[in-house]
Amino acid sequence: MKYWMNLIALPLILTTACVSDGQTRLGFDVSNAIISPYDMREGGPPPDGIPSIDNPRFTRAEDVMFLEDDDIVIGYVRNGDARAYPFRILIWHEIVNDTVGGKPVAVTYCPLCGTAMVMGREYDGRVLTFGVSGLLYNSDVLMFDRQTRSLWSQIGLKAVSGEFVSTEMEWLPSEQMTWEAWRERYPESVVLNTNTGHQRDYRNLPYESYFASNRTMFPYERNRRERDLSVKDWVAGVRHGGAEKAYPLDTVPTGKWVDDTIGGEAVRFHYDKDASLFRIRDAEGGDLPIVHVFWFAWQAFYPETEVWRSGGPFAGK
Repeated sequence: MKYWMNLIALPLILTTACVSDGQTRLGFDVSNAIISPYDMREGGPPPDGIPSIDNPRFTRAEDVMFLEDDDIVIGYVRNGDARAYPFRILIWHEIVNDTVGGKPVAVTYCPLCGTAMVMGREYDGRVLTFGVSGLLYNSDVLMFDRQTRSLWSQIGLKAVSGEFVSTEMEWLPSEQMTWEAWRERYPESVVLNTNTGHQRDYRNLPYESYFASNRTMFPYERNRRERDLSVKDWVAGVRHGGAEKAYPLDTVPTGKWVDDTIGGEAVRFHYDKDASLFRIRDAEGGDLPIVHVFWFAWQAFYPETEVWRSGGPFAGK
């Protein structure tokens, strides 16, 4: 049951391509895949070996006792319903299928890329339930829906095989921050609790040494090399105006709103370093989805990404 708990110690053999006829991967039909099936890597656990949380339970923020002030949560707010999902739970499950403010959502997390993202679950008139496939692409989790067993790329934001192939995911604006900051901003919210139906040591963070290292575990496309960005530097990744942009969190100003552009369209961003909260808004003041992500993963999926510089926007290889 705990064979996958120390993923960072898995032998390098797991970084090799899965051996099959190219038509299936871990039992998933990938015959119509829009990425090479040989670039889908086995992460170790089988499908659902990392169990999603499909019946999440919550505790009022004021009653939460298991979190420290500097714990990180991802939060989603809709129609007055504010919910926080602690990373110390997500790291063991990677997906929470939930309904917030009447909207079915999937709260997703890939510890290998550091990426927490909230997605809609309604496609083609159906509400989908997502699970962890056991496969990776560019070191990022490939999810699958249990209704059709299509594979979906988290950072790539689309289905890469199956009935839903090429369908774009609905990426929803969320807020990632410290538990202390969330509690202050949303005192009436609820928080995913450890009553998940699974026995896990939620006090333990099994990827601690991975996060402390500058090494990666699985192959990825090396498209961009920036002399001032290391592979595991944190950036805030944004898609807007038909373009992508990365904001290096070690260099962006903190504590003030900054005017910028993405894809020629005006935006404003704000970073609160103490709260670990990055926000960005479009010209109308609407919040845009962002993801905190290791640089290696963002450039792998978006090789043409702009990179924010203190002297102005920069793009190019």
